[in-house]
Amino acid sequence: MNQKPETIFLTGRIEKITYTSEETGYTVAKVIVQGRKDPVTIVGNLISPVPGETLTMKGEWTRHPKFGEQFKVSEFSSASPESPAGIEKYLGSGLVKGIGPVMAERIVKKFGIKTLDIIENDTGKLSSVEGIGEKRIATIRKAWDEQKEIRNLMLFLHAYGLGAGYAIKIFRKYGNRATAIMKENPYRLAVDISGIGFITADRIGAKLGFAKDSKERIESGIVYVLFTLSEEGHVYYPLPSLIENCAAMLDVERENVKKGIDAAAASGKIVIEELEGDIGKTEEERKGVFLAKYHYCEAGTSKLLKVIVGSVKSYKNVIPDKAIEWAQHELSITLAGKQIEAVRSALEEKVLVITGGPGTGKTTIINAILKIFKRLKMSILLGAPTGRAAKRMSEATGCVAKTIHRMLEYNPEKGGFRRNEKNPLECNLLVVDEASMIDNILIFSLLKAVPPESVLILVGDVNQLPSVGAGNVLNDIIESGIAPVVTLTEIFRQAKESRIVINAHRINDGIMPFLKAGEKSSDFYFIEQDNPEKVIEIIRELVAERIPGHFGFDSFNDIQVLTPMHRGVLGSSSLNAVLQEALNPGDALLVRGEKKYKTGDKVMQVRNNYDKEVFNGDIGRIKSIDSEDRKMIVSFDGRPVEYDFHELDDIVLSYAVSVHKSQGSEYPAVVMPVHTQHYMLLQRNLIYTALTRGRRLVVMVGTKKALAIGINNNRTQKRYTFLKDRLKKNSE
Repeated sequence: MNQKPETIFLTGRIEKITYTSEETGYTVAKVIVQGRKDPVTIVGNLISPVPGETLTMKGEWTRHPKFGEQFKVSEFSSASPESPAGIEKYLGSGLVKGIGPVMAERIVKKFGIKTLDIIENDTGKLSSVEGIGEKRIATIRKAWDEQKEIRNLMLFLHAYGLGAGYAIKIFRKYGNRATAIMKENPYRLAVDISGIGFITADRIGAKLGFAKDSKERIESGIVYVLFTLSEEGHVYYPLPSLIENCAAMLDVERENVKKGIDAAAASGKIVIEELEGDIGKTEEERKGVFLAKYHYCEAGTSKLLKVIVGSVKSYKNVIPDKAIEWAQHELSITLAGKQIEAVRSALEEKVLVITGGPGTGKTTIINAILKIFKRLKMSILLGAPTGRAAKRMSEATGCVAKTIHRMLEYNPEKGGFRRNEKNPLECNLLVVDEASMIDNILIFSLLKAVPPESVLILVGDVNQLPSVGAGNVLNDIIESGIAPVVTLTEIFRQAKESRIVINAHRINDGIMPFLKAGEKSSDFYFIEQDNPEKVIEIIRELVAERIPGHFGFDSFNDIQVLTPMHRGVLGSSSLNAVLQEALNPGDALLVRGEKKYKTGDKVMQVRNNYDKEVFNGDIGRIKSIDSEDRKMIVSFDGRPVEYDFHELDDIVLSYAVSVHKSQGSEYPAVVMPVHTQHYMLLQRNLIYTALTRGRRLVVMVGTKKALAIGINNNRTQKRYTFLKDRLKKNSE
């Protein structure tokens, strides 16, 4: 008969944290226990453990088949260290910004066991320590107070089954009211804090005593469902489908959801609109439900675009034929029929859309338009949704192009853009490239700042993946008929020599690409390999050795690995780990759960940060990691940007990134796995988008079967937007 393991109580000082997960709190640590010669290995869910602190633990001894004897912690309490050695380790662990190992040693040498009391109650005395001035004292005081608040918050979260890693995010969002806000309505966490879904918030709500059919739970659940649907691209969702989704997720009756939707609408969180057109038969089916901000932006976009279309141009007396003839002579080019049509429309219309694939002459058209408008002495602005797209536009035109965010001039004090209807952009012509990437919110912000008399030209490729954010803006504008559209299909002579261009058009037409490289100078290669582990090894060799050796491309700056998904053997997480080790070996300077950061790492910003002026998709390199000041410096195109350690969720390794994250970017060389492991995500526009990101070389590694699956799958997910129909209406 098996005996139950004996419950043991153990007290010891944490010597070293071997591993800790911020999300779950699961920790492996070495603890010094009095009476034992060697440190004891402990495992269990701890609250943000810090070297030097003393733990009183309840648990049992276990034996791991690989790591040997371990103490499995079931309950614990912690106390600040009392010995000088413990205090020094505690302060030097990075717990308090402004104090690293060297400074911790100096402070403890000066104050001994009174150190923590002085930091708590009499920080000014720290000025007697070498290297500590008023500025550092202020930093230490603020950091000490914050870490106390955060650790109290961690205790609260731990009691409700939430990992300590969320505490900093929650504290940054809610400040000292964090605990009070969570007690009042824990469901807010699901939308307000990235990484916390409704299930987690719901668990806290249940423990706090919120009933399943409580008003707070149902209303927040409805908002959360709409929020997750917006992340899938939907601006609104049909009322009947929303009711079904919410009833299933919340496990409540449909009637309760209906009441919740009415209450959320009454409070202004959501908008219910009866949609005209061929939407549905019953009154309920014709209703769409919007998050308030998306409704405001979509309705506003429609209104503003109509104002621009209906306004008078800021120039006149231009004869298009003469202007086009002059531009061709000045640029030493001969425009094709569709290109002439595009330039003519730019001179005659207020809003124009130019769309076409690679090699169809979009840049030539833009340059001809710019030449004419410069001759007319018109003020010109060029913009794009991403930094890389803006940079590419600048290189192609010889004119300064900015990201839309920078063009609109973010105001950190007021949290919005300085450029708007009251302070419009100063331009007679605005050309926006990569317009397929623009989402519901960004187009509204842009149009608010466009002067009504300006000409607006949107350039993009509608066959690429749609915007990451909600909406299908470029498609909706095209299908509404509000503005002329020039669709370019002819591939020009120079582009015809590129297998990348030819294969992109074949894929877009639903035809398998040419897979044999042909001439030695080919820019497209397909390496067939079915084994996922071998695919990874081939990609590693291509990026680290073969492509740099054969083509002279730099592994960091010129080659980008793109993959359809994040998880799995061939997902971005797995590929990043392999490529980081191959391209930037050595010990990690910072470990946060599963993530490892090293100086020199290639990283990507994954959220718009207007204060730092870095945006979703920007790629940089880590220049330094400072454990004492708890900050990292990342260089984006030579511009240093500082991150506190608590902000590191905003950046990820980017040796490999998802195809979605590559939108608007172009790289000298692209390497991409195409495998049946990605079956669920393989679709034509994804493969087309990945292929067209490569400027001079694309190498695909995988199977013909997977490639064929993707090319034959042209069923893109429907996005619920109403912009097309709003634009078709004569008046709002």
